[in-house]
Amino acid sequence: MGGAFVAAAVLARLGSRIGLPTIPLFILAGILLGPHTPGYVLVEDPHELGMLSALGLVLLLFYLGLEFHIDDLKSGGRKMAAAGGAYLALNVGAGLAFGFGLGWGTEEALVLAGVLGISSSAIVTKVLVDLGRINNPETRPILGIIVVEDVFLALYLAALQPVISGADSLGSMAWDFGKAFGFLLLLAVAARWGTGAVGRMFATKDDELLVISFLGAAVLVAGVAEKFGVADAIAAFMVGLILGNTGSGERIRDMVHPLRDAFAAIFFFAFGLSIDPGDLPTVVRPVVIAVLVTVSMNLLAGLLTGRIYRFGPEPSANVATTLLARGEFALILATMAAGAGLDERLSPFIAGYVLVLAVIAPLAAGRAHWTARILPAGRARTGAEA
Repeated sequence: MGGAFVAAAVLARLGSRIGLPTIPLFILAGILLGPHTPGYVLVEDPHELGMLSALGLVLLLFYLGLEFHIDDLKSGGRKMAAAGGAYLALNVGAGLAFGFGLGWGTEEALVLAGVLGISSSAIVTKVLVDLGRINNPETRPILGIIVVEDVFLALYLAALQPVISGADSLGSMAWDFGKAFGFLLLLAVAARWGTGAVGRMFATKDDELLVISFLGAAVLVAGVAEKFGVADAIAAFMVGLILGNTGSGERIRDMVHPLRDAFAAIFFFAFGLSIDPGDLPTVVRPVVIAVLVTVSMNLLAGLLTGRIYRFGPEPSANVATTLLARGEFALILATMAAGAGLDERLSPFIAGYVLVLAVIAPLAAGRAHWTARILPAGRARTGAEA
């Protein structure tokens, strides 16, 4: 674990001197020191960091929830649903078409629809923090789309699991789906009407007790959520949403920063450990096509979000590029596909696709003003200024 922190820190410091974002460098550290790359192997089994990696994801999404206020849901619910629905329709639809186009099978196409359709909440959060855009006007729609995606994610996982694993009956599928939906509904009710009671439970002047309390709540609820078929990430987000609207919310935001940054680095490092560079050449062509499809759909989704919220070209470009990354959900689907015995090309494809976008997305987000120039409104404004 110490070696993982040091390796991630050294590469990130070197990369920062030439303007590279930290996320792909953390992943690169995992690849270089993992069991699939020649040379020194720091971690033989990526599962050894599994719990720490999961904690990193939970803290990233918990922080995201802290930054998202209930008032945003009340005032912008319709716009958020419209933007999130448009994003999912474009990206999941394109992913499903891409999956059928590859001809790997129907179940594989359903997996690829989720892989291409859902952004990485972890990377999106990290990009927003690294670029200092948490308080930008377009960040609220970005977080809103992430919320819609994460709700869809939970329901999609609940519906997909019995399909690819060969569920015994329609009844068992409905039961799994119902459990996930019921747990999400319970968290939503707590977020809407339970913040007063929760705030009193967490009210303390002792920083130590507050840290233990919010960390325990986030991790416990995330763990219970998994038992109900809900992704731990969305559960952690909901806990953050609840606590962020209590009287202790501001203090919790300050305290969670170092925990979030430390364990997020382990999350991305562990992701790199799981990638076998030797498998990537066999899926180069479909990876390139999938990346082009994703970039195109994200640009279109960014334009639609800009229209919904009446943004100019640069905020629209920020939306499109920030949501470009794919990550933890794709890895969950890769694990599910491998366990169900689906096409063996899925795992290297997903690894290559996620890795490429993990590198491209932070770079594109940091240079979104370049993307703004090619958007229709951007070209029109440039012409007017000329």
